Amino acid sequence: MNKKYVKVTVEIDENGKIKPLTIDFDGKIFNIDKVLDCRPAVSMKVGGLGDRYTVRICRHETYLFNERNKWFVEEK
Repeated sequence: MNKKYVKVTVEIDENGKIKPLTIDFDGKIFNIDKVLDCRPAVSMKVGGLGDRYTVRICRHETYLFNERNKWFVEEK
């Protein structure tokens, strides 16, 4: 597995809470249907420490990481 940095469109509310809306993965845009969870975590597969978002995209759950304002996914 590799760490794949991606572009993410986010919404930030008046309290500073970040909600990811879309992921741009190699030019293909994926809409995030729902954010299921957000917590500080380590990517055990590719390394990296930050906030781990559990998101649902087209009925599939995946992790999206925010590491010092750089977003990545665990690429298979």
